[in-house]
This record gives sequence, C-alpha cells and structure tokens, in this order.
Amino acid sequence: MSDPLAVGLVGAGPWAALVTGPVLAAGPETRLAGIWARRPEATRALAGTLGAPPLDSFDALLDRCDAVAFAIAPDAQPPLAVRAARAGKAVLLEKPIAADLEAARALVDAVGEAAVGSMVVLTARFASAVRAFLERARTFDAYGGRVTSVSGAFLGGPFASSPWRLERGALLDVGPHALDLADATFGPVVDVHSSRGPRDWVLLTLEHERDVRSQVVLSCSVADEGAGTVEVYGPGGVLRLDTHAAFDGETFATLRREFVAVARTGAAHPCDVHRGLHLQELIARAGG
Repeated sequence: MSDPLAVGLVGAGPWAALVTGPVLAAGPETRLAGIWARRPEATRALAGTLGAPPLDSFDALLDRCDAVAFAIAPDAQPPLAVRAARAGKAVLLEKPIAADLEAARALVDAVGEAAVGSMVVLTARFASAVRAFLERARTFDAYGGRVTSVSGAFLGGPFASSPWRLERGALLDVGPHALDLADATFGPVVDVHSSRGPRDWVLLTLEHERDVRSQVVLSCSVADEGAGTVEVYGPGGVLRLDTHAAFDGETFATLRREFVAVARTGAAHPCDVHRGLHLQELIARAGG
C-alpha cells in the first residue's frame, strides 16, 4: 500500500472541526500533516483534538504536506489556494470556490497552470444513493422538476454566526449544492432566472440544454428541521431523492479516497475546480 497522503488543513472553524478535519484524520488513505488558521487559539484547540501539529504560518503548512484542504470563507480561499497550487499541492476546496467570479477564474487558471489535482466538497455527490439517483435521472424522460434546500441553519447552530453566510445568504451558501444537483439531474443549465422573497427565500428557475425547466428553492432561515429533496417529473412518473437521508457512513470516506486519487494522479474529477467555476457562474447569473 502507498503511504498515507500528507494533507494540511487550513481553517479551524465549525466545518473544519466537524467534517474536514475528522475525515482527513481518520485515514487510512490520509494523515493530517498540520493545521493552520488565522486564529492561533482555535488552531491549537483543533490540532489537539485531532492529534495534528498546530502550525504558525501557511508557508509552514505547505512545507509539511502534499495536498491542502480548505475549510475557510469564500473570500479567503482563492489567494491561499492559488499559492498552494503554485507550490505543487493538490487542493481540496470548499464551495463556493470564491466570493466572486473574478477570483474563481483566477483560481481555476492557477490550478490549470500548475497541473495539480483539485476537488470541491460538493458533499451529496459522494453519497452512493445520490449517485444511483443521478444514473436513473440520466435516462428518465423529464418534463421538469425541483431541487429544495430549506433549513434553519442561519437561525441557530454552528453556522448561525458565520459573517459571510449571513451577509451573502443561502444562494452563496447552499446554492452551489442545489445548483450542482439540478445541473447533474436535468442536464447542463443554460440560463437562470432569480427572484427573492423575505427572510432569505430564494427561488431560481433554470433552463437546461435538453429543453427542461427546473426550479431551485433555497432558504437557511426557516424554523424547521429542514428539507433537502430532488424531484423529477415526466410521463413515466416521478423520481424523488431525499438528499438528507442519502448520506451514510461511507459518504465522506468516498470523498477522502477520491481526493487521494486526484492528488496522486492529477486526474480530472466531476467535482473539480472547473465544476466549481461553472457553479460560480450560475450563482453570478442569479445575482449572488
């Protein structure tokens, strides 16, 4: 067997602590080579929990790893990820890959010029139930459908005090996930029409290449357990997916294994940085 891939983690916030850090620390395909974040106290606390070295600079992290995983805000990710790519490190990126389209394009260019592997954490795409659903959807005669992502994430819990989420809203936060599923389910999106209601309620109408229309419903300010669904309607009936129920114990293990393969080979992945750019372009069209 190959030695575990040495991955440096950038970030020590809720997502780094709840997901990215534990997934990479669990191995066996990866090992956490170090953690760096802008807040030294948070860095040391997370490093102690995960048994990884706390590092005092991004350069120190680059010196210790073969790949870099990011769990930071969209405006902070591109400049650091560009530096990582130019240093020859594969990158595991958070969605959205940037806060704006210009920064996203610069990141894609840097990854391409460096010829390093990349992957975006579009979590649902690594669940076996989602992959099986998308296979069925590819041959399903669809008139249209709907993707819903509604929750109370901005009302309480670990992400309710995240400045960029509260400022930019559901479209930038959960929008990439929902748009990715809509695009993968109904075919490439060619146009986006957006409208917004009160309390961060976002409604998108999408036009797809194969003359299908779909809607995306987004909100992170609904006082409820939330709903994550994909519905496909056609003459043959209805296909439905509960995206929340689709996650299982293998979802993040699959993500980890596939990132290691991408990092070692530089091969393209359906969820690579180019996918991230496509979603950023759709968000920009929607006014995000």
